[in-house]
Amino acid sequence: MDNYRAHVLVCCGTGCTSSSSAKIMDKLNELVKANGLENDCKIVKTGCFGLCAQGPIVVVKIGDQETMYYRVTVDDAEEIIKEHVVNGNVVDRLKETPNSDPTAFYSKQMRIALRNCGKINPDHIEEYIEHDGYKALGTILSEKRDPDAIIQELIDSGLRGRGGGGFPTGLKWKFASGNRGQGITKYVCCNADEGDPGAFMDRSILEGDPHSVIEAMAIAGYCIDAHQGYVYVRAEYPIAVERLGHAIEEAREKGWLGKNIQGSGFDFDLDIRLGAGAFVCGEETALMRSIEGKRGNPTPRPPFPAIKGLFGKPTILNNVETYANIPMIINKGAAWFASLGTEKSKGTKVFALGGKVNNVGLLEIPMGTTVREIVFDIGGGIPNGKAFKAVQTGGPSGGCIPASLLDTPIDYDNLVAVGSMMGSGGMIVMDEDTCMVDIAKFFLEFTVDESCGKCAPCRIGTKRMYEILTKITDGTGTLEDLQALEDVAVALKNGSLCALGQTAANPILSTLKHFREEYVEHVVDKKCRCGVCKNLLTYTIEKDNCFGCGMCAKACPAGAISKTDYTAPGKKLPAMEIDPSKCVKCGACMATCKFKAIVKK
Repeated sequence: MDNYRAHVLVCCGTGCTSSSSAKIMDKLNELVKANGLENDCKIVKTGCFGLCAQGPIVVVKIGDQETMYYRVTVDDAEEIIKEHVVNGNVVDRLKETPNSDPTAFYSKQMRIALRNCGKINPDHIEEYIEHDGYKALGTILSEKRDPDAIIQELIDSGLRGRGGGGFPTGLKWKFASGNRGQGITKYVCCNADEGDPGAFMDRSILEGDPHSVIEAMAIAGYCIDAHQGYVYVRAEYPIAVERLGHAIEEAREKGWLGKNIQGSGFDFDLDIRLGAGAFVCGEETALMRSIEGKRGNPTPRPPFPAIKGLFGKPTILNNVETYANIPMIINKGAAWFASLGTEKSKGTKVFALGGKVNNVGLLEIPMGTTVREIVFDIGGGIPNGKAFKAVQTGGPSGGCIPASLLDTPIDYDNLVAVGSMMGSGGMIVMDEDTCMVDIAKFFLEFTVDESCGKCAPCRIGTKRMYEILTKITDGTGTLEDLQALEDVAVALKNGSLCALGQTAANPILSTLKHFREEYVEHVVDKKCRCGVCKNLLTYTIEKDNCFGCGMCAKACPAGAISKTDYTAPGKKLPAMEIDPSKCVKCGACMATCKFKAIVKK
């Protein structure tokens, strides 16, 4: 890598940056200079290491030994430099990870798309090149490889789009590759919009390894005879936008973008287009309309973008993760990639694991890894000894997988078979305290807000489903509403113009299938077993446990709590009681009671 004896790598992805990792890096650099270690120790800004729940993360590499430190603060920087870098003593206290096992988190992973995240400085193209960066593009250009042979390599690899649809990448490129050398304008686009709640896979790749996407898009341009590309990235990703922009400038300066790349005669350049955060612009035709400066509405297909896409020209569009795999496939061969994963889903998949799980973070696993392995082995299980209830994959377009299906192998077809989908890779874990009706309502509320309104099934259907779910969670729903909910969901799935509407019903259909008893309880018993749906709750004071201190009455904003004539055995003051007709169910009383005498049912 270089001649430094020690390297200190600091995660500067969005998660760790929000926890002051930039200040930690500044402090480390200050200490290196103060201790005269400028020629001995190098501080390196990197992308995401993955174990976000334990960030900020700092890694010290001396020779072959690598030590990862967790939850590092600015005050810890001096100890890391003086004890570890100077004296060679590992700081054991910074290796402690409450409720987390880093060994288990990393042991079942295989990093391909994330191969350089946490290893290189994304702002230095030289470090990317030292890790075989631009090797694939350089070999293609220097050997003047047949574009059709490269496309066939991608087809043989089995790489499918990682943005959610799972369409074979090589086939998409093949459809757009005709009429080379005839002066027909074509485009290469990258979807870095990533609108799913809880998803941060593409963002992390752009923050930690932007050149992998640039290289792959240039390869795509070579294969289909396109000379201009666009990366459509949401403006809410300022770090990703900044690093991608810097990487594009570096690539131009080093001759990997622009005119006559590396003297090959091939021209290809990239520009960034910022999205305003519209979820529907993750759909390929809506994304292209947005790049064109138009309202981001989907358009009917056919014609497909490979025939008539951006500005009416043949266009290929893949997401960030898909592109990040391509240089590795070119370098190692289709057979290598095809040997990973399952029969119909090759390679690995990046997931953003969140929710009620100990090891929240970013992970990359071979296709075919089970849900159980992800949640309990890699994810470290459920916090506070709670029971696992479900995992939701695919964002608002996905479904909920119950405990009975924990051993489902993760791949495109298996997830669809159980009522969910891969999506871009968001994975939210839920425990026993999660109300599945409320979860369906949460995702549908998001979809109602994000629907572009162009087609009636989506515009009207999502609103009607949300209204029915609101009735159910408010305690005014009926059994007939459950059938109506299912009927509208099926109609929406079959009649919507684009994937947003076609998949908007998945959270409802999957929860109705796997957790129907909770819907029935809400409707028939007017009860939410998880105590989540406010209008179905009743707060009660267990009088024998009440000390009569009156703190709950002081906290109540509605004056719903008063003293009774009953004094519990062993207590000195009369117990309190709640008037249900006045109670606004805010929970302030329960939060105030030190004796846990208040329960919600």
